[in-house]
Amino acid sequence: MTNVVVVLLDDLGFAQLGSYGSGIDTPAFDRLADEGLRYSRFHVTALCSPTRAALLAGRNHHAVGMGFLADLPTTHPGYTGRIPTGTPTLPGLLRDAGWSTMAVGKWHLLPRGERTAAGPFDRWPLGLGFERYYGFLRGDANHWAPELVRDNGYVDPPAGPDEGYHLTEDLADEAIAMVTAQQEAAPGKPFCLWFATGAMHAPHHVDRSWADRYAGAFDQGWDAWRDGVIDRQRASGVIPAHTEASTRPPWVPAWDDLDDEQRRLFARMMETYAGFLGHTDAQVGRLLTALEGLGVLDDTIVIALSDNGASAEGGALGTSNEHRFSHRLPETVPEMAALTDDWGGHGGYPHYAWGWAWAGNAPFRLWKRYAWLGGTRVPFLVRWPAGITSRGEVRHQFGHAVDVLPTVLDACGVPVPEGLDGASLRPTFDDPAAPAPRSTQYFEMLGSRSIVHDGWKATTDHVSRGVADEEELLVGSRDLDEDHWSLFRLDDDPAEVHDLADEHPGVLDDLVARWEAEAHRNQVFPLADDLVQRIADLVPPEYPAPPHATYVPAGGPVSDEALPMVVGGATVTAAVEVPASGGAGVLFAIGDHTSGFACWVDDGRPCAALSIAGDVVEVAAAEPLSPGATTVGIALVPDPGTGGARLDVVVDEPGRVVASTAHPHPLPFTWQHGGASLRLGHDRGFPVSASYDPDAAWNGGLTAVVVDTSPGATAPPAGFAEAALSAD
Repeated sequence: MTNVVVVLLDDLGFAQLGSYGSGIDTPAFDRLADEGLRYSRFHVTALCSPTRAALLAGRNHHAVGMGFLADLPTTHPGYTGRIPTGTPTLPGLLRDAGWSTMAVGKWHLLPRGERTAAGPFDRWPLGLGFERYYGFLRGDANHWAPELVRDNGYVDPPAGPDEGYHLTEDLADEAIAMVTAQQEAAPGKPFCLWFATGAMHAPHHVDRSWADRYAGAFDQGWDAWRDGVIDRQRASGVIPAHTEASTRPPWVPAWDDLDDEQRRLFARMMETYAGFLGHTDAQVGRLLTALEGLGVLDDTIVIALSDNGASAEGGALGTSNEHRFSHRLPETVPEMAALTDDWGGHGGYPHYAWGWAWAGNAPFRLWKRYAWLGGTRVPFLVRWPAGITSRGEVRHQFGHAVDVLPTVLDACGVPVPEGLDGASLRPTFDDPAAPAPRSTQYFEMLGSRSIVHDGWKATTDHVSRGVADEEELLVGSRDLDEDHWSLFRLDDDPAEVHDLADEHPGVLDDLVARWEAEAHRNQVFPLADDLVQRIADLVPPEYPAPPHATYVPAGGPVSDEALPMVVGGATVTAAVEVPASGGAGVLFAIGDHTSGFACWVDDGRPCAALSIAGDVVEVAAAEPLSPGATTVGIALVPDPGTGGARLDVVVDEPGRVVASTAHPHPLPFTWQHGGASLRLGHDRGFPVSASYDPDAAWNGGLTAVVVDTSPGATAPPAGFAEAALSAD
């Protein structure tokens, strides 16, 4: 019986693997290409949650309620953020047919409000057919200190950042352990492993030694590097030799027009990304080696792909801390250049400049979130020695995420359920001339639309809202009713360079009509390109956090989704017993230096720190606490006059202010893109401020922590959508 391994990368562009022309050292993925097949025309939805839903269900993303991010569930059927109950899924079908099913890594298929300790758990990995799970539920994670889940409960990482922990290594360890234990317990029983890394999504976190391997490798810049990639793609056959590449758009600056400081900064961003990819490849290599050692690799169909094209969410200049994206707080080149020694290290949450995203999707236009090929065309590798005789060949048939489920079931001999949108690619495995399983596929993401039909592709020029630099700089329509549809013949023009709309108006009209029909069939309407529109239709959690909530240490860390939102102001206070010594240690904390707050006691004096998008302020009381029972905490107070906030340290009931400081930025709607938990009496991972040790637990008594918000603070504001988008 055939085993199944799906390796799903995040935000990896078509051109970024070595076997797709990058020149980056990716031996594990190259092994899959050399010993299996590369597909040159494989497509996804252009965004994370939708692609994952399509992969697991074999149905178009809108048809299973995942037209956008799971984080923002709305009332519209195509955008509920919930795969409908009863939908057959790949792991469920294989489990019921006798396979062990395991998922490791990123999930991102749960709507806001269903990711707390109370669930509900029917759409967590175990609820959708996996028997084991270890990973993270959100759209991204801090690779040094992630928020992790095992099966249906939150757990801490096995080590801290100062002990050398890295998320991708941990995920590989878990995947290897799960499969090894399964094979030892039931030798020969087939298994399905879903291995979904947080890489290559921001933050681009990797030990400096990996980035330093590429020192100087990108000094030629994105223009020259992209040209070299395309030459290698043509030579290897991953694109046709006649492919005319799309040109650099005006919003991406020419490398030759940059100054030396900009070039060095941007080159280091890409060195870090390449090192991050190399490190990820090494963990996939460890997994393949372990499967080989178990004697099961050649009986395993291994499929590797990305969930969308390369991401431009760092904006034109990139960012040292992606939390600044959701606050629309730009950084300057000199500010970021001062941080290059630790780029990718413990100090930030970085994302590269969008020139590298454009180059990483070579030879195509645009990037993630758009229905141009730069957003939807990704690497797709298949290795299965027991079922494929071809080695190292390229396949040019059209494929899509919805085709993975029927392909895997076909390879495993498991009946394919009715009603799927996908079809099996298995006939193409050993026949390069086999027809593609389907000739029509629609695309839509944030109002960007396209359709492929019988070798033609029609694409709109729509520019969505939500990314500040795109709103300002991208050329295109901002009105869904005024969008221009372009027409391309993909066999002749694989990179969508020459618009044939004026030459073939009848063909274009037919394709637009087909798109409309597919959109109606798949619940695509109503279209929305404005994230604020989605907030207006947001479905609130069934059990929202009350404005006044009490948490006790016995409950453990409290997920931010179970906390009242503090954007409108809040007090957070701890009921404590201060020892005669005056007390010391952390009272409560959430997040870290990239975004979060903390309250601690130092030599008897209460202290507090507040980080908003990486800008940290802190304050300490002048006098120590008196021994005995009291309340100690903070007040987070919006300041309409400055547009920022005030941080007060408060003691005693009803809250006497003993210290205060100002923060220049408004209070956030979420503390960490990857999720965060309020910890009572201690902290973990990175501190909010270097002035306290996160391992220093409070040495007095702590009865409870109370979060009290001002009226209206629990309603998510418009910026909540930007946070969800950047975390995808």
